[in-house]
Formats: sequence, C-alpha cells, structure tokens
Amino acid sequence: MKGLELSRAYFEEYGLPMLKEQFPALLPYVCAGLTGSGSECFGFDDTLSADHDFEPSFCLFLPGEDVVSRRDAFLLERAYDKLPREFMGFRRGLMGPVGGSRRGVLRTAEYFMDKAGAPDGKLSIAQWLSTPDYALAEAVNGEIFFDGFGEVTAIRERLRHYPEDIRKKKLAANLLLMAQSGQYNYARCVGHGETGAAQLAVYEFVRHGMQAVFLLNDTYMPYYKWSFRAMRTLPKLSLLAELMEYLLTTDNSEEMARDKQDVMEGMAADVIDELRRQGLTQAICGDLEKHAYSVQDGIADGEIRNLHILASE
Repeated sequence: MKGLELSRAYFEEYGLPMLKEQFPALLPYVCAGLTGSGSECFGFDDTLSADHDFEPSFCLFLPGEDVVSRRDAFLLERAYDKLPREFMGFRRGLMGPVGGSRRGVLRTAEYFMDKAGAPDGKLSIAQWLSTPDYALAEAVNGEIFFDGFGEVTAIRERLRHYPEDIRKKKLAANLLLMAQSGQYNYARCVGHGETGAAQLAVYEFVRHGMQAVFLLNDTYMPYYKWSFRAMRTLPKLSLLAELMEYLLTTDNSEEMARDKQDVMEGMAADVIDELRRQGLTQAICGDLEKHAYSVQDGIADGEIRNLHILASE
C-alpha cells in the first residue's frame, strides 16, 4: 500500500470522525492531507521506504491564532495523539511533547514559511529565484483530503508553478551551464587527461540538464534522490533520464569520451527541439549558450530580464 492511500484511509476512518465529534466548531477551519517531506508524499514510496517514517498519519493545518486559539490547537493535537496507533498492519510512532514537525497539527503559515519562505505563498522575485526546487516541490506535493477553510489549497495553487518569467530565467541559467559543462569543458578536461574533472563536468551537465527538463515540463524537480524517479514520469523528455544515467555511470577513457560527447550533443539537440516547440528560443543553432540568451531575451519583465543570467544559481 502506498503512503498516500494509507494516510487517506486513516484520516477517513479515524481523523474525520474525530474532528466531527470532538471539534465541530473547528471543522470549518481545518485542512487535512499528506504533503511535505518523504517519498510517500510524492507517491515514490516502496517496500524499502517502510523502514522509516512510514506510518498511518496525516497533517492537520490550522490558520493563525487570530482564528484558531493556541488552546484549541493544543486540544486538537492531544486528540490526534490519542488516535489508534495501529492501522492496517502499520504502527504510528510517538509524538514529541509539543507534537511532530512533519505530521499532526501544523500552523499553515509556519509550514509554508518553512517550505517556501513566505507564510502566504506570495514570493518576491528574489525568493522565486533563490528558493530550492525541492522545497517548492514539497510545498505542493501529496494530496489534500479536506480543506474547510480553503487557505492551504489557495496557497498551494499560488505556488503550483513558477511564474513564466521566473521559469524562463531559471531555464536560461541551466541551459548556459549545460553548454559550459557539456559542450565545452568536458572535452577540454578529457584532452588534459583530467578524467576526474571530466566526470565532474558530466555531473554538472546532467544536473543542469535535469533541471532544464523539469522546467520545460513546468514542474519542480524534487530532492536529488528522487529526481530520476520523478523525471521518468514526465510527459516531455523523460527518455533523457536513461542517457543521463549512462553518462554518470561510465568512465572517461578516450573511446568512451567520444561516445559520451556525442550523447551530450544529442541530448542538447533534444532540449533545443523542445525549446522551439514551446516558442522559447529564436536561435537557430546547436549551441545551448546561444539558446540560453535567446530564452532570456524573451522574458517580459524588465527587472527579471536585466538580472544576471545566473541570478538563480
């Protein structure tokens, strides 16, 4: 059973009845779901995932103390802690004296401040450019089972995608770094006999290439250990994941290096084709650097466009 399924079933069996019976006055202000850190929030959990933090649990989000008092939040937290500890063959862990930080009763503003840097999800240009993709992914992943107040749902929708000009800015930066690492520095490192440095160049090409693919799919790249898993599910350019694994897991001998260079050029061509399909570039060449600057030129907001092309790095 997937963690999201377990969480929803546990909420419907015990959580929602508890709210209706013990906290009917709070029910209009409560949001319940499973979101945040953990493979189960992305639907990536498997049998290995059950070795830690896999349990019947859910998040209960509350608005600020001007709406729901500290006392009411405390009473709700105690009631949550008293829910059955075993469910469908899984056991829930003990909460700390002031509740858990990932599940249980959470204040909405504190949660989104932690994930996105803004309690209401309204990010500045600087915040959009500097907040890590994985943190934004955790802010909007998982499922919401019930949202009486609507606040959490509204914030998640606000954070669901990068604003288009921010997407272009971040895409331009990653295209430029793909060009530098894969189309330029890799061959030079191999030529110098620096096979370790060559593999670092491969890593940089893959890392920024993967970020570019997620941006071209208009979605956030999750934490690195789930990045390949997530990329394989994307509708666009998902097949590049296999080529990226090849680049990372092969050596840089002379013969292999020639093949890897061809693979990187082929991947660059696939990315350029997608840029053209989305109308993001006007450049006509195979040089990712030129396409990076063309993407940047297409940014409508002058303030964002005039920032350094690597402002998000």
